[in-house]
Amino acid sequence: MKETSNNPNNREKDILFSRSIKAGKRIYYVDVKQSSRGDMYLSLTESKKIVTGDREMPQFNFEKHKIFIYPEDFDKFTNGLTEAMKFIFEQQGPTPQRPEEAPKEIQIDGLEF
Repeated sequence: MKETSNNPNNREKDILFSRSIKAGKRIYYVDVKQSSRGDMYLSLTESKKIVTGDREMPQFNFEKHKIFIYPEDFDKFTNGLTEAMKFIFEQQGPTPQRPEEAPKEIQIDGLEF
C-alpha cells in the first residue's frame, strides 16, 4: 500500500486504501479515495509502460487511464462486470495464465470462474 503524507500539496492524500495488480506490461491500481466532502469512492487506474526510442537510448513513459465508481453504482457496476466476465468465459473458456502468475480462482457474488 502506498504511503501518503499530510502535505496539502500531495495529490495522493485522499487515498485511504490501495492495491496494485501487476499483469504483464500493465499495472492496475484499485484505490479507495475520499472527496473533499468526505464521501468515499473507487478509483481504478490502468498504467501501461510505453517504450519509445532506439535500443541504445530507450525512453519510458506510462499511459494511464482512470475511471471512478461511486458507492451508489457498486451493485450495477459489479453486476455488469460479472455478466461481461461470465460471457467471456462461456465463449472462450478459461484464459491461460501469464507465466508470472499462479492460477487463481475468481469468485464474485457466489459465481466461480
